[in-house]
Amino acid sequence: MKTLIVIDMQNDFIDGSLGTAEAVAIVDKVKAKIEAAAAAGDQIIFTRDTHQENYMETNEGKHLPVVHCIEGTPGWEIRDGLYVEGADIINKPSFGYTGWSDYDFEEIELVGLCTDICVASNALILKALFPEIKIAVDASCCAGVTVESHEAALKTMAMCQIEIENQ
Repeated sequence: MKTLIVIDMQNDFIDGSLGTAEAVAIVDKVKAKIEAAAAAGDQIIFTRDTHQENYMETNEGKHLPVVHCIEGTPGWEIRDGLYVEGADIINKPSFGYTGWSDYDFEEIELVGLCTDICVASNALILKALFPEIKIAVDASCCAGVTVESHEAALKTMAMCQIEIENQ
């Protein structure tokens, strides 16, 4: 079974405190990708960047001093219209989720935000855990902090044998 992992398509990353025009521009493409996966009967997993009120006191908060994705706030929520019934939601406190080994994957595709931080982190963790399965990133359904860092992340992932599609 194919698994679609939708990384951090949350309001704060789309048009909230860390939003970008590039993130806004991919929402409809990501929605179409999710709908196609649901129609095909694929497994769908959403990740949700999840911070607490003390975010600014954390290591990440000291390096990225922009309050975002505080659990329970509107910015933390997955964008309306993207979630599909039956999909898993993983709340992750950091860039990369470390519990992927609890899953049994056959093939993985990743989409979402931000290419250069959370998408890349999770893709690399998944490739390290599951080196023999196909792991792909749909570049047209991702956006980075900047266009340049998006492109750099795609190159890095490709060098690590992650397939980059729709570039």
